[in-house]
Amino acid sequence: MSLFDTPFIAAPMAGGTSTPALVQAVQAGGGLGFLAAGYKSPESMTAEIVAARAAGIRFGMNVFVPDPVQLSPGPDARARLESYRTELESEAARYGASVPAVRFDDDDAWRDKIDALLADPVEFVSFAFGLPGKSVVQALQKAGTAVISSVTSVAEALAAAEEGPDAIAVQHTSAGGHTAAFLPAGTGATGAQAAGTTAGLVAQVRGAVDLPLIAAGAIMDSSTLKEVLVAGAAAGQVGTALVRTEESGARQAHKDALGDPRFTETAMTRAFTGRSARSLVNEFVRDHRDAPEGYPAIHHLTAPIRAAASAAGDPERLNLWAGTGWKAARNGSAENVVRDFLSGL
Repeated sequence: MSLFDTPFIAAPMAGGTSTPALVQAVQAGGGLGFLAAGYKSPESMTAEIVAARAAGIRFGMNVFVPDPVQLSPGPDARARLESYRTELESEAARYGASVPAVRFDDDDAWRDKIDALLADPVEFVSFAFGLPGKSVVQALQKAGTAVISSVTSVAEALAAAEEGPDAIAVQHTSAGGHTAAFLPAGTGATGAQAAGTTAGLVAQVRGAVDLPLIAAGAIMDSSTLKEVLVAGAAAGQVGTALVRTEESGARQAHKDALGDPRFTETAMTRAFTGRSARSLVNEFVRDHRDAPEGYPAIHHLTAPIRAAASAAGDPERLNLWAGTGWKAARNGSAENVVRDFLSGL
């Protein structure tokens, strides 16, 4: 069997969507689930690990890699962020909320989370938004953890392979939520933009690195899962297809929006967090097409707006993360969704 013992991996979806209950249901269906440390304190991350272990399930943990450039922007970037903050004040006023001051002190408790995962190792740790560094990779491996780096191009895959991870997650631009990209667009001869499909990108990376690959992007049924496996992936990483399930911790307005015919397209946007992410196109995405780069500063600026919109049941100002195949997402138990994926292989 492969490193994962299943071709179905539930994507780590930060912000509360990935829950121990979701991971448990995925395992019951024959898959492997990941929890997400992003936006959580080290204590909350550890509590979810404890809950998953108490349920007796296999799981991995995903960690965001901080970007020093975004945490220490220059004067021009700071001015753009202040301007965007002013732009957001009218959005907050709709709900009687306020926009906080711009902050640059949030590295998502990077060191504390790594220390916690070294002190109490889990089976898998995956990284997104950057490479963790060879020393972190080796320390986790020494502790008994298999390490997975996330990439979006051949150039990034080659850089990731230099650090010696156990596997690489290959994310196509069709994937919902944040891009895992960490090199400037156009770096290297090929990339996600050059590959028309997730399977095509997997084939490109398969030809460049000799590591187990996890494919991510628009994998919505057994046929698209089979395509990436044939292209050379050891497993497919599925996110959007699980968002509407009973065990998902996504906001109800997000779940409902995925089945609402008024939403007709997805787009990459920085409007909600300052980092490009694929979302259903709602009023907020349309109104802030020129949002600047600035993660996680913009995440904090829009957090009160998103919370108020959720409380009001208003999907027009929520980050409705969705891959390009979102229309195939369905509700019900995640266990049944996974079984359907695997039964068609």
